[in-house]
Amino acid sequence: MNAPDERIDIEAGRRLFAQDCRFVAGADRIEALPPIGLPEVAFAGRSNVGKSSLLNALTGRTTLARVSHTPGRTQQLNFFDLGGRLVLVDMPGFGFARAAKRRIKDWTGLIERYLRGRPNLRRVCLLIDARRAAMAIDRAFMERLDAAAVSYQVVLTKADKVKPPDLKRRTGALGAELAQHAAAHPEIVVTSAHAGIGVPELRAALAALAVPSQFD
Repeated sequence: MNAPDERIDIEAGRRLFAQDCRFVAGADRIEALPPIGLPEVAFAGRSNVGKSSLLNALTGRTTLARVSHTPGRTQQLNFFDLGGRLVLVDMPGFGFARAAKRRIKDWTGLIERYLRGRPNLRRVCLLIDARRAAMAIDRAFMERLDAAAVSYQVVLTKADKVKPPDLKRRTGALGAELAQHAAAHPEIVVTSAHAGIGVPELRAALAALAVPSQFD
């Protein structure tokens, strides 16, 4: 991509995420899902991967998604309408949720049915902590997305906490691994919600999935 096109994409992302972003629904069971409408982008990842912090950074808000040090705080699918052009979906974290086994089983079933039965789900952003790279539980989720034929893109979080040579090595290794997954987007977005790294680039990537604006 040449420089002028890249600037246009960044600007489109900035305009989209400058729009009002409002909570529209929370679903803890399949029957509670909102009607199918706008394109959706879901954010998934291990508990405490920085999902809420990244959503807040993307939208320029501090309270859109709750930031917590307690694993498993998000206990439902939360839907946010972004300017009437895109819906952001905050999914329950997986891996370390402090909840009853029955409750975790219910979440798993809800997520499975959502992934397989949501035709307007354009992409899943799979967040992975840059300090730890991909773990077995991340790979299992990738396989689930492959099986559901849901397009997903890996987003590394907390990149400011990793030395550049280590970050480059881990990103390269993960990119090679993703090439073996049918549903994986080839480009990894490296981010830090704290330092603002990669936030404009991720906004631009998601703007390409939104309902077009007359200004784009």
